[in-house]
Amino acid sequence: MHVATSSEFKRNAHQALDDPGLQKALARSGTAFIARRAAAAAALPEFEQLRDEARAIKDHTLAHLDFYLEAFAAKVEAAGGTVHWCADAEAARATVLQICQSVGARTVTKGKSMISEELAINDHLEKHGITPVETDLGEYILQIRHEAPSHIIAPAFHLNREDWEASFRAVHTDLPAERVFHERRDILTEARSRLRAKFLAADVGITGANFLVAETGSSVIVTNEGNGDLTQTLPKVHIALASIEKVVPTLEDCVSLLRVLARSATGQEFSVYTTFSTGARRPGDLDGPQEYHVVLVDNGRSGMLGSEFQPMLRCIRCAACMNHCPVYGAVGGHAYGWVYPGPMGSVLTPALIGVDQAGLLPGASTFCGKCESVCPVRIPLPGLMRHWREREFERHLTPVGQRRNLALWAFLARRPALYRTLTRLAARSLKILAGRRGRLSRVPMAGGWTAGRDLPAPEGETFFARYARAQRQGRSA
Repeated sequence: MHVATSSEFKRNAHQALDDPGLQKALARSGTAFIARRAAAAAALPEFEQLRDEARAIKDHTLAHLDFYLEAFAAKVEAAGGTVHWCADAEAARATVLQICQSVGARTVTKGKSMISEELAINDHLEKHGITPVETDLGEYILQIRHEAPSHIIAPAFHLNREDWEASFRAVHTDLPAERVFHERRDILTEARSRLRAKFLAADVGITGANFLVAETGSSVIVTNEGNGDLTQTLPKVHIALASIEKVVPTLEDCVSLLRVLARSATGQEFSVYTTFSTGARRPGDLDGPQEYHVVLVDNGRSGMLGSEFQPMLRCIRCAACMNHCPVYGAVGGHAYGWVYPGPMGSVLTPALIGVDQAGLLPGASTFCGKCESVCPVRIPLPGLMRHWREREFERHLTPVGQRRNLALWAFLARRPALYRTLTRLAARSLKILAGRRGRLSRVPMAGGWTAGRDLPAPEGETFFARYARAQRQGRSA
């Protein structure tokens, strides 16, 4: 089960920066998503218009969420499926277990699903004698390594090829020890050979859902591997796990969102597989489950409705924000300490587990604004992180030293004459201390900066003084 370590973000980040393997993986893959997303957006003239449309669809749905959830549930049941309403993680785990036990399941295959990570479904099933098998290639390697995902679309983002090879050799001991992995395809082939029997033996298949369509009662998954389709069509039972904000009104709305999803996530026009599932197998169908269950999970989402954090519920889990985030690019996903990393996690995690547990995450940002600029549904992520910082400060959760420094700054800011005098003296003093070098290797109360880099010395004049001089020169001209 995920034990949140978000409160230890600073320690986690230091460990990540000192991890050569992680830094190698981040350096190797860090820019690929950025370039692909930029190319995909540039190739579609109406991309920005689609982003506006996607935002409007999600805002409309959230404003009428109860209506569309009820409409979706009615369509699911009309198609022979069953909808389960779960207020929290405990209820969702109990529901999934009950469904599995009702058919005597011993093995469960799973498609990649972040909500299942949030709910810790695997641990719960294992405790009750049911074996979950992750079938996404990235999730499979993490399962055999007993690690959590570090990215929401590329879960094994933190691993290098040698990590894969070592783990496969350690676990697949029945295969020849002298086998050689010439290329990535060899890794894929070995994983496929292991998983094929699991697909055929599974009693239940569990997937997430990128979207739930109220108009038809369909659950939609997008993948670049065929494992999602095999997971939901081969077993006797298909369970679609989804949080309540995944619902959209119509198929047309869903397609509009799909057009920005893959482009924002991987730079593709569409994912290789985009699968709509509606109900259980009907007479005449060649495949499909005998039972179709949708487990709708709240787990804190309804508390965000009507608050300043409601825009976060627009998120379609593309990961563009973390792909472009300099903080994520430096420390990776595990440093964030829970299921959701990057800027979206810095907003969503405090909402789901509490700002007392995740209050450091909203500060894990340079506030460069890149996350907001690439978000396909235009979530104002920096603004939402600022809201969480305010909440943290109001509840006296920030360190005493930080609060004292802010109080000192506020005292000076309310006294402009004193502020300008002190900043003028400080700027001149720092210039003198820097001497001819023009930079400082040590500065009081700035050790976090100077520990890794020098601080350029001020030129001796404050912004206020320079601005006033420019204004005078402009008037005289």
